[in-house]
Amino acid sequence: MKSGIHPDYHDITVIMTDGTEYVTRSCYGTPGATLRLDVDPKSHPAWTGVQRILDTGGQIAKFNKRFAGISGRGSK
Repeated sequence: MKSGIHPDYHDITVIMTDGTEYVTRSCYGTPGATLRLDVDPKSHPAWTGVQRILDTGGQIAKFNKRFAGISGRGSK
């Protein structure tokens, strides 16, 4: 590898949303930096399977209201 072109790879502390911590190596920040996560595998819906219900009925009603006068079949 060429010298002088690669970023510094050092230890940082990662703090999960529940407060647990671990030390890993990264290019993030400076040596000894702390990375606080907003989302992690313990709280993200992709890993937990718990989904937040969106207001899809409201979105559909808004769409229908906005485009109520438009017909795709053509008017005669």
